[in-house]
Amino acid sequence: MFRAPIRSFSSTARRSLKIGLIPADGIGKEVIPAARQAIEALGSDIPKPEFIDLLAGWEVFTKTGVALPDETVDILRNECDCALFGSVSSPSRKVVGYSSPIVALRKKLDLYANIRPVVSVAPEVGQQPSVDLIVVRENTECLYVKQETQTEGEKGKEARATRVITEYASRRIGQMAFELANARPRKHLTIIHKSNVLSITDGLFRETVRAVPTLPAVAGKYDGVTIAEQLVDSAVYRLFREPEVFDVMVAPNLYGDIISDAAAALVGSLGLIPSINAGDNFVMGEPVHGSAPDIEGKGIANPLASIRSAALMLRHLGYVKGADRLDNAVDAVIRDGRILTPDLKGTSTTDEVLQAVLKQL
Repeated sequence: MFRAPIRSFSSTARRSLKIGLIPADGIGKEVIPAARQAIEALGSDIPKPEFIDLLAGWEVFTKTGVALPDETVDILRNECDCALFGSVSSPSRKVVGYSSPIVALRKKLDLYANIRPVVSVAPEVGQQPSVDLIVVRENTECLYVKQETQTEGEKGKEARATRVITEYASRRIGQMAFELANARPRKHLTIIHKSNVLSITDGLFRETVRAVPTLPAVAGKYDGVTIAEQLVDSAVYRLFREPEVFDVMVAPNLYGDIISDAAAALVGSLGLIPSINAGDNFVMGEPVHGSAPDIEGKGIANPLASIRSAALMLRHLGYVKGADRLDNAVDAVIRDGRILTPDLKGTSTTDEVLQAVLKQL
């Protein structure tokens, strides 16, 4: 896997690294503390970490009526350099007053890019992984603007959802994707869309991303990047049949969400897939798995995605040595294969896997 910072913020002036911790719901309360211990084990490879515990989630909503307290947002904006978010147990039914806190955080902090690497671990150190791709997902619009209505009509209840695609959001996620593709050996970018059906919304996304290399501010910078396109339905098919054709994939919000979860099956488990929510001034790591209520409290949640998310967050901040150590430790545990959680067909506990990672560090 070619590991490089996506868009590093300046790290030279920091004597400490203030990290907001938002475990939220379910197994988030088990895997985020594991990521904290892994970060603390890095020692002098990063500035001294200082952790701030913050609240958000469905459980907080049931107690207070607010899923994302203003205090959490204010502390992230004014006191933290970065953050780690666990998982949310959002209900599948409509609950008056409730809205997903992770979706709200992405908008409030303008974390417009969700970046999800999906990489297999090669059997031997130095070998090339069989799967090595990154899904770059626009994080602020599409159907996730949550503008829905329900009315009574001649055919009974009628529900409608507004889908928003803007040139502004498409351009900046496109530039993030080109930046990432340009830093990788293959320099290949695939634009995911469905403009053969949604010619206006997906058409705008497609055209805007394709036009990024022609922008005056980046003229000539991405000349080495090869551009491809794939309809979203056939992209899922090709992911399973020939994942090697993909390098960097850029997609609107909903497609990116679905594709990245599907891609996790290629490497064995959602419990291995990290992500960051990134903007121009802030980054928040987030394991891709959900709150997993069926295993909550059993001590068998896989902590590796949260540790990898911490590594991705640190890499984005410019702390490459620390990020490499975390990634290499996780890879070594997976490659060894003796200490793995049940989602990877193992019998180990969350803490046993964490201790194996700490031993590698």
